[in-house]
Amino acid sequence: MPDKNAPLTSEEITEAADLFFPLFYIVHKRMPEWATTEDTLKVMENVAKLAQKERSKKREEATKLKFGFNNTLNTEEDTDESD
Repeated sequence: MPDKNAPLTSEEITEAADLFFPLFYIVHKRMPEWATTEDTLKVMENVAKLAQKERSKKREEATKLKFGFNNTLNTEEDTDESD
């Protein structure tokens, strides 16, 4: 493993680009034709923040369903075991 401050290798850059560009193009193809690359990058930041917020909401909802009085997801297995 390279040191934290060591220069990035071409393999590391390639891996990062393989992750970045598909996401970039998802946003870019929804932008107006006149939008610049900088515009797309700014929108990507906001979309990423929104996606993180939505992920957090989904996790919170899943947690609420698993615990406490909010647990309304009784399966047949749960009811069979209690009989």
